[in-house]
Amino acid sequence: MKVQKIADNGGLSWYVFGRDTSKSEHVIDTNEYLVVHSSGDALLMDPGGTEIFPQVVAALSEVVQITDIKAFFASHQDPDIMSSLPLWLGLCPKAKVYMSWIWSGFIAHFGHEYVGNFITVPDEGISFQLGNSHLQLIPAHYCHSSGNFSLFDPVNRVLFSGDIGAALLPPEHTNMMVTDFQDHTRYMESFHRRWMPSNRAKNAWIRRVRPLKCQYICPQHGAIFEGENVDRFLDWFEKLDVGSAV
Repeated sequence: MKVQKIADNGGLSWYVFGRDTSKSEHVIDTNEYLVVHSSGDALLMDPGGTEIFPQVVAALSEVVQITDIKAFFASHQDPDIMSSLPLWLGLCPKAKVYMSWIWSGFIAHFGHEYVGNFITVPDEGISFQLGNSHLQLIPAHYCHSSGNFSLFDPVNRVLFSGDIGAALLPPEHTNMMVTDFQDHTRYMESFHRRWMPSNRAKNAWIRRVRPLKCQYICPQHGAIFEGENVDRFLDWFEKLDVGSAV
């Protein structure tokens, strides 16, 4: 599994883990993101399914002590997001788990013995601390889940976007960053047309995100948008007509 540092400022360091060549061909490729505070406390976002748990643990161990993970974030409820939850909480039994309030009863099916760790997030989102740094959960409802959030670091200006911006890349695409945006759209278009059901919801998310002036948008699948490619993606997404199965 490839490990790459994305940003490092204001006491927060961001890492991405992905391009796992050892995973089964039947399992969709995912990116896992880790934020580490200078105090040593760490947050892991959408840590993945049970099938890739050993690979993710091994990769993260190169960066932090697993017991330093103090919180997890589930952007929504899909199994590739956090079906590995009971395995992670077996290693980090005191860690908090941030999720939309509407999914707590569903995510509990991955490990109901840990519901006391759940922090249920209201629809309007919240801010919370990692060490002494503040992170924001930004509403992204219906993009594609009815209870969905993005996570924003205002110091590094990094936005973890979950399935928004996802691309289904062929194995030969090993770069963690988008290098040719126009070519990259062919790996995003059909996914977004089908999996994003609402133009109204999509445009509401874009209106929330543009003022943040993100330096990075980090999706759970595919490659990361950096610098000018952030605006290119937002412009492309705004023009895209979604909900193709209606």
